[in-house]
Amino acid sequence: MNLESFPVFKEIGSGYIALLEPLFERFTCPEGEIVITQGKPADYLYLVESGNVEIFYKPYDDDAITVTHVGAGGLFGWSALVGGPDYTSSGIAIEALDAVRIKGSDLRKLCQDNPQVGGEVLERLASVVSKRWMNAHEQIKAILENGLKSSP
Repeated sequence: MNLESFPVFKEIGSGYIALLEPLFERFTCPEGEIVITQGKPADYLYLVESGNVEIFYKPYDDDAITVTHVGAGGLFGWSALVGGPDYTSSGIAIEALDAVRIKGSDLRKLCQDNPQVGGEVLERLASVVSKRWMNAHEQIKAILENGLKSSP
């Protein structure tokens, strides 16, 4: 496994990688398999090596909404990182998935035990999630605009 091959860890430094790598494990699943399930315990943060995952949210009173697609170099399963008890969305492999994953509790402990490493890792992860929120914002805006256009 080479964590530095992921954009989020590119040029982070070998000392940081040495602390992070033992906490990651390989994960694979075939196309069509649910990887994370909304409402189920949020245990892992995933980094995609290859494949593609569709992240979707299912409101209690409507059809599922696709939030984003995560491909090579991307991350999903944020609830595990922030310490949420359950995933807030689901993810399905829309292509065979090769990934690495880390238990959120292990990553949080590493960050607490090594504040310098933790600060750098969290800064990098926050940078990735903020880009995703910009994309989600545009998708939600388009849904609302379409809904307003079709209203009488």
